[in-house]
Amino acid sequence: MEEVKIKVKRLEHAKDIPLPRYMTKSSVGMDICAAVASELVLMPGQRALVPTGIAIELPEGFEAQIRPRSGLAIRYGIGMLNSPGTIDPDYRGEIKIILINLGERPFRIRRGDRIAQMVINKVVHAIMEDVEELSLTERGDKGFGHTGGYE
Repeated sequence: MEEVKIKVKRLEHAKDIPLPRYMTKSSVGMDICAAVASELVLMPGQRALVPTGIAIELPEGFEAQIRPRSGLAIRYGIGMLNSPGTIDPDYRGEIKIILINLGERPFRIRRGDRIAQMVINKVVHAIMEDVEELSLTERGDKGFGHTGGYE
């Protein structure tokens, strides 16, 4: 697998929080931990902006996507708003995660809990070309449910 160096700065309030890390050899997403000052309880339907205590410096031509953790989603109904979140290469502020409790019970977030994943991607800039017509395809303009499954 190709590698790229990402500079990570631990912020003052999070020197004890682990850096993002891959949990298995073939993982694509690095787990990111919460840097809450004290336990945070998300009630059902509630959302919160959760600090991670890190800022990153991405090389030009890369982005970081912040994604939910599937285990939190299936076990507790914890999701992420603005998902996936995009970290641009010129952003130097703290990464914060917008979590929402879509479950039926309060959910506790403790300092150091793994709350999201970060995936690093190469990106390209698109050049938009204004045209009068697009090429024809078999699918054409068929949208949602075009292959069946929606009534």
